Amino acid sequence: MNTPGPRYERAARRAQADGRIPALSVALHRADREPWVHTVGDSGNPAHPLGAHSRFRIGSVTKTFTAVLVMQARDEGLLDLDQPISAHLDVPAHGDATIRRLLSHTAGFQREPHGDVWDTLITPDAGQLLDELDRAERVLPNARRYHYSNLGLAVLGHLVARLRGGTWAEILTDRILNPLGLTRTTVETPPEAAVGYLVDAYSDAARPEPPVDMAGVGPAAQLWSTAGEMARWAAFLASPEIIDPDGRVLAAATVDEMRWPLTTTDETVWAAGFGLGLILVPDGKRVVHVGHDGAMPGFLAGVYGRRGGDGNPGALGCAVLGSSGTAGEIYDLAHELLRLAVDLDPAEIHPWRAAPPAPAAYRSILGRWWGEGTEFVFTWHGGQLQAKLTDDPAGRPPSVFEPLPGQPDVLRTVSGREAGELLRLTRDGNGAVTRMHWATYRFTRLQEGFDGGRASDGPE
Repeated sequence: MNTPGPRYERAARRAQADGRIPALSVALHRADREPWVHTVGDSGNPAHPLGAHSRFRIGSVTKTFTAVLVMQARDEGLLDLDQPISAHLDVPAHGDATIRRLLSHTAGFQREPHGDVWDTLITPDAGQLLDELDRAERVLPNARRYHYSNLGLAVLGHLVARLRGGTWAEILTDRILNPLGLTRTTVETPPEAAVGYLVDAYSDAARPEPPVDMAGVGPAAQLWSTAGEMARWAAFLASPEIIDPDGRVLAAATVDEMRWPLTTTDETVWAAGFGLGLILVPDGKRVVHVGHDGAMPGFLAGVYGRRGGDGNPGALGCAVLGSSGTAGEIYDLAHELLRLAVDLDPAEIHPWRAAPPAPAAYRSILGRWWGEGTEFVFTWHGGQLQAKLTDDPAGRPPSVFEPLPGQPDVLRTVSGREAGELLRLTRDGNGAVTRMHWATYRFTRLQEGFDGGRASDGPE
């Protein structure tokens, strides 16, 4: 079988050449292969030539870590996503902004802290950032629309730090980086740092950009990392059940909650959305890339995991880190490599094997049922009761049910169509299920109208 490595390398080299990127480091992580890492160019750091351990600013990819810290605190009962930030922080203004709105960039906060931080390259510390919140604008009404804000995510980082009794950097290291073994992801500038450049638009000159300490804005943009570690982080965002099966960092169900789109980033072109701190990029045929882009002076980063689609092996993540602040090819390459990974090297197809039958209590459910005049099929696969419309397109996931504790005849829809709704079973004297109610709609073996009459009988 041909190895896809040369195709990956060619894509990376093409992006580096077309984008005129001084140093490019790319990595793919997947559940069924060894990690793939490739570098092209020159680090600009004579003491540490470009290689797999070279480190780059990842900019706003940092926000995904802060978002996970927020969700950890929510899961532990330290906060509620619909609480205003004033419930936890004594701020002079905008205290009514909710945590959920800040995570999804729909709270209307201005983009940056007060002041011309990108002129001075001096950012406020955590205390100053919060104390001067009254000098920052609410540029849009709460919940009006998407508006990206570094300030909003920075505030959330300090909120979590206040709840935990430490700094954002300390909490991040203790609760995410160490548990996942991301030892080369740091707040401080590492010795292996690549130099970031502004590449001249009209010549081949490249000017080193000045280093910037984000200080109090750190929870939004401070981190350095390697492509390999960021590909693993992207894989976690796509498949936490594989990367973190014990849920030491975050329960898989909570990451799934973060991936649900809460807003679109453009009301006329629905090409991307935002969940809880995560960018969601649809890629056709029920595939979505989940992660974040990043930008800092002299650096761009694209870090995404792939969910869904044929050939996806699970825990498929890609990171593209570059030492240019202007090369959009860096962003595009992350998505291109994720597509190539499943096109050139799809996951193995495992043989089907027989499994134990459905529990006796649920066998009489299996088969076709009618609800709202529409035909559904109920099945038992993977130890779960499932349901789909008979004409559902291929690839659409089924609804999955789980019985309520101590109530085998009342099941909760845990995913898919009608998620959250109840399925109630009605049995005859022999224990066979003869009728069901799902989300209160009646389900019967034959097609019936809402008055209970059979469609085959026609009008009375």
